[in-house]
Amino acid sequence: MYCPFCRHPDSRVIDSRTSDDGLSIRRRRQCPECGGRFSTTETASLSVIKRSGVTEPFSREKVVLGVKKACQGRPVTDSDLAVLAQTVEETIRSTGTSQIEANDIGLAILPPLRDLDEVAYLRFASVYQAFESLDDFESAIGQLREAHGRLPARPVE
Repeated sequence: MYCPFCRHPDSRVIDSRTSDDGLSIRRRRQCPECGGRFSTTETASLSVIKRSGVTEPFSREKVVLGVKKACQGRPVTDSDLAVLAQTVEETIRSTGTSQIEANDIGLAILPPLRDLDEVAYLRFASVYQAFESLDDFESAIGQLREAHGRLPARPVE
């Protein structure tokens, strides 16, 4: 770690603390050359493998943007979406892998989105899981009803 003051190539760690969200470590450092003190934040990198094979860094903002479309017109706030994105990131990081496929991110989004807003969940799932017919929607709605302990709707004749 280079000193930001004198560019000395080494520093000594004085104090280490885990951040509030538990996803990063804040280290207080001191340069042995000039005595300057500075802080660093360390996080484990998380890469997303896209369908095309390209990798890019994980982004909570992309999760929020993707889910925001499904939540359009629904009573979901920006802070709700931020919490959802954090939950998704924590779920992914808890797997212990440094690379994850984009498809797995979509799977990680579905449960917290279902808890947040069922209509938004159906919208997101319909695109993400490529619903092709009304039967796909009926099946998803039936699963939601079972989760709530409600009887499935009677078929329309």
